[in-house]
Amino acid sequence: MYLQKYDLAGRGAVVTGGGRGIGLACAQALAEAGARVVIADIEEAVAAEGKAVLAGAGHAAEAVHLDVTDPEAVRAAAKELNARLGAIDILVNNAGIARSGTAAEEVADEHWLNVLDVNLNGTFWCARAFGAEMLARGRGAVVNIGSMSGYIVNKPQKQSYYNASKAAVHHLTRSLAAEWADRGVRVNAVAPTYIDTPLTRFGMEDPELYRVWIEMTPMRRVGRPDEIASVVLFLASDAASLMTGSIVLADGGYCCW
Repeated sequence: MYLQKYDLAGRGAVVTGGGRGIGLACAQALAEAGARVVIADIEEAVAAEGKAVLAGAGHAAEAVHLDVTDPEAVRAAAKELNARLGAIDILVNNAGIARSGTAAEEVADEHWLNVLDVNLNGTFWCARAFGAEMLARGRGAVVNIGSMSGYIVNKPQKQSYYNASKAAVHHLTRSLAAEWADRGVRVNAVAPTYIDTPLTRFGMEDPELYRVWIEMTPMRRVGRPDEIASVVLFLASDAASLMTGSIVLADGGYCCW
């Protein structure tokens, strides 16, 4: 009974920024559970690499180019994928950027706008486009990738723009969940700690920065992409059928202190 709740056979899933890192791990987890996975990435070569990784594990996947900051492109992709591949029942909004290290008073306008455009606007454009198709069918699950930075102010690096973007993603998650709950579409988010991916390499290669990160983490380590993908799989599956509007911290205890 319980393991069956994780069976995603027959369901379509789109993972934005799915060619590497957390996104690729999410694509792998959903594919292993039986979903038809589409890797959507702004870098076509990266999307193709992700598709090849899934193929090597015996999973068929689509790879498509998608710029999440272009609302018309997102609308077109949602319409085309739903029509061509059948219902897209799962959307993982993973595409994001993790710029860091600039003091608030020194942040350029284009820097602020770039981070908000990808992390917040991109999440909304995708949720709106794919969510509309889900609402029309009366079923679906959206999982947004937030961050513990949406709860706390990280130190010692300065990143007001990133923190604000992820806090907005969390509240967007709750807002969409409240609007869509009675129409069969669940919206949740995962808030990871520092995860060992290319986006966090800048900190892991800085001895002083990395020392603080580890000291602030009760588990005394950074996370792995598969640890976040496991939470995403849960939230996307029927095992989380009573959950919507939840922001699930996967932070090694970081926010306990």
